[in-house]
Amino acid sequence: MGCGTSKVLPEPPEDVQLDLVKKVEPYTGCKTDIYKHFIKGDGDAIKSAIPSPPCHTNPYVEQQEPRKNRVAKYRAKFDPRVTAKYDIKALIGRGSFSRVVRVEHKATRQPYAIKLIETKYREGREVCESELCVLRRVRHTNIIQLIEVFETQERVYMVMELATGGELFDRIIAKGSFTERDATRVLQMVLDGVKYLHTLGITHRDLKPENLLYYHPGMDSKIMITDFGLASARKKGDDCLMKTTCGTPEYIAPEILIRKPYTNSVDMWALGVISYILLSGTMPFEDDNRTRLYRQILKGKYSYSGEPWPSVSNLAKDFIDHLLTVDPGDRMTALQALKHPWVVSMAASSSMKNLHRSISQNLLKRASSRCQSTKSAQSTRSSRSTKSNKSRRVRERELRELNLRYQQQCNG
Repeated sequence: MGCGTSKVLPEPPEDVQLDLVKKVEPYTGCKTDIYKHFIKGDGDAIKSAIPSPPCHTNPYVEQQEPRKNRVAKYRAKFDPRVTAKYDIKALIGRGSFSRVVRVEHKATRQPYAIKLIETKYREGREVCESELCVLRRVRHTNIIQLIEVFETQERVYMVMELATGGELFDRIIAKGSFTERDATRVLQMVLDGVKYLHTLGITHRDLKPENLLYYHPGMDSKIMITDFGLASARKKGDDCLMKTTCGTPEYIAPEILIRKPYTNSVDMWALGVISYILLSGTMPFEDDNRTRLYRQILKGKYSYSGEPWPSVSNLAKDFIDHLLTVDPGDRMTALQALKHPWVVSMAASSSMKNLHRSISQNLLKRASSRCQSTKSAQSTRSSRSTKSNKSRRVRERELRELNLRYQQQCNG
């Protein structure tokens, strides 16, 4: 939600200088990026920044040749087995160790997405193994589907379904109308997918609006859960408790912050945060200061003040309250959430008031402020990069101190 979100990741590789908190930056086409000439675009066009040719030459000839060379150079990065089967169309996303490209199957003309993961670094390998372990096991209408995998010594190419309908909140802003009934339709699909995952012993661990995508632009499109890079898959008989500190700060459950072994109930906490945003366009817990944010989460205190909360039903608030419960034992499971009266009745007894205006205004306001703070941070990053790149040990010390203060409060 907004630009410049971040994740708390598992331990980084020792041979690479990384923060515990990784920034997920939008694609900018920076000069050091080997993918800079392959940018998001419509159709088959691949646009590149080409300098103006000398005035005495033919502009058309001078510009076309470098362009062809750049496209050929980019496609050469792909394994021949991939390019023999798929036409590479456009770059649609990037991460620390991965790129996602839109492709088209040469024989069927069916569009897909290929996630290219660099596995020469330990973190890239771990994320890849985690995601593959999950996606190879799942078959559900509300979960992104893995089609096939190509592996090389330094890269893995994961061919997946392509979700073209956009992110959840982008659709809400564009829709023009949004009621509690619309919210329950969305949550039913997400909860159905999460229940399926939990039945298989899979915990997503990074549920957030950005990872909930519409399959196609149509009004009847389904929601799909994506991005299983931080997911944990447990086999029957394994210890069901997890210990790795990971996730996206605003969605992290309290038990993760205090370093307690945790279960798949952390996904339900994240769904509580998503439900709160879904009905208001605001966050239940938010602060630019990470320590203050974590304090809010640990206390589990949030409010229903401001628009549009006066127009939201008590049943909807009860649904959120049973998810944003600090004690994971008191938190609803996915099955219980699906059976909650608000979801079962599809908000039939709730107000059918259109919440769209307030939600959209709040979403856009937050997106604007987040983008401004991201731009400000980027403009000063070069001058303070050494100070801002805190080591993993510093991040862990902050969490230990926060945990200690929390325990003292509990004992006091």
